Amino acid sequence: MDQAIVEKTETSSVQKNETVYVTGSASTDDCGENVNVSKHPILMHKISVLRSSSTICATFRTVLKETTYQLGYEATMSLNTRPVQLTVPVGNDHISCTGKKLVERVALIPIMRSGLGMVDAMLELVPDSGVHHIGMYKQKSVPVQYYNRLPKKCESDVAYILDAVLASAQTVLCVVSILKKWGVKKIHVICVIASKEGLKTLSTSHPDIYITVGQVDSDVDERGNILPGLGDSGDRLYSTPVDNDEEDLMHTSKRKFSF
Repeated sequence: MDQAIVEKTETSSVQKNETVYVTGSASTDDCGENVNVSKHPILMHKISVLRSSSTICATFRTVLKETTYQLGYEATMSLNTRPVQLTVPVGNDHISCTGKKLVERVALIPIMRSGLGMVDAMLELVPDSGVHHIGMYKQKSVPVQYYNRLPKKCESDVAYILDAVLASAQTVLCVVSILKKWGVKKIHVICVIASKEGLKTLSTSHPDIYITVGQVDSDVDERGNILPGLGDSGDRLYSTPVDNDEEDLMHTSKRKFSF
């Protein structure tokens, strides 16, 4: 794996004393063998577009979809197939051949809100997938579930958890535990950016799950944000004002409405 490239420097191109992060792929050698970090140059370019504060909401949505498609293509490499008999039209006739068909029943598990921006790309890859939403918010850094649309009976063989950013991994850890209790056989996490700390926490707690990630950042601040990361992906997807208190929005009983 490539070593982490994170430099903090002073440069004339930015304000004096401003911290500048030169991003790269942090080493994931100690994060388990089930972690796959993409090295595709086009993906690296698209992630830079997602990171940039100059990227507008509409572009962010489009590029997140494109990025998810590529990550999903890599993540689905482990799906199995079985042979099927086909006929192919050749001129006025049909000839027989053997093709392949996916074996596993796939479930997509987007974590709201940022996971919503990743669903369409995965459905283009695996259109027969079920989509089961889980909503999470943090209360004093502790993840709290506020929405769960998993079917009562698990009829899926593999579940792909979709979340744009994996920071402390506490939210994804909760979702993995929910899915294991649900009874799915195989779990695969897809995220655009992860912290090395979060990856190590997740893979140590659940060494049997798989993780596909675009890039890995080394630094996490005291609030649990990845540095440089890409900001709040949910806010950037839907142009949400940054002063909204997500926890307060969950407790609508505290709010007065007039009609």
